[in-house]
Amino acid sequence: MPFVRGVWMRGVATGVLALSLSALAACSSSGPKTQNDGGGLLGLGRGKSTPAAEQPTIGVNGYLWRATLDTLAFMPLASADPYGGVVITDWYVNPEKADERFKCTVYILDARLRADGLNVAVFKQTRDASGTWVDAPSAGQTETDIENAILTKARQLKLSNIRG
Repeated sequence: MPFVRGVWMRGVATGVLALSLSALAACSSSGPKTQNDGGGLLGLGRGKSTPAAEQPTIGVNGYLWRATLDTLAFMPLASADPYGGVVITDWYVNPEKADERFKCTVYILDARLRADGLNVAVFKQTRDASGTWVDAPSAGQTETDIENAILTKARQLKLSNIRG
């Protein structure tokens, strides 16, 4: 009789194993992924589930964002919002021309790496005879040159990421 009982127990153990595997397979369905911060057996925690699509991510093109920060690294940074895609620098005074200063605001408008997904505004001030800063017009070519420098850097970052 011990031989018969051993066969029967192996059959029960195999059935339990098959049932467990099918339950685990059902839990890994291809439905929407959720983050469960409550833990628990088979993902049945008490925490709030958040769909993966609602997880915070950078709201703009990552290559444009990194290229903007790298290109404007010589200027002091006043504000940077990766979700809204806005980088604002503080006033920068060129040591060779202490009577003028510049400030830049870069708007990243798209999640794709495109030339029209970027807008740069440059502000210029000059020091008058009394020593106060007065707004002055900046050359329109300066904004275009900064946009081109950012786009070139973004393309280089993308290519280096693809190759490496």
